[in-house]
Amino acid sequence: MYIVHVFVRVKPEFVEAFKLATLDNAQNSVQEPGVRRFDVIQELDDPGCFVLVEVYTDVEANAAHKTTAHYARWRDTVAEMMAEPRQAVKYTNIFPDEKGW
Repeated sequence: MYIVHVFVRVKPEFVEAFKLATLDNAQNSVQEPGVRRFDVIQELDDPGCFVLVEVYTDVEANAAHKTTAHYARWRDTVAEMMAEPRQAVKYTNIFPDEKGW
């Protein structure tokens, strides 16, 4: 698995618009064959802070995701909503493994 956590801080006036655009992206993303999970989480104490938890079968599936129309729409829509540049951290899973352990 190839896992990406995208950390996003949104300007307060754009929180609801960001959520709508991001939900559209997430709902379309989970339809992609290489996407195993696409969570959108919002911090309770700071509603302008979000983490996108994206789980792909492999790095190629992540690259394919970035070529989709819904990703481009999201990227372009939310660009001006960001309070600071988004940060992505990449991971691989240790447990559970491909056998489910």
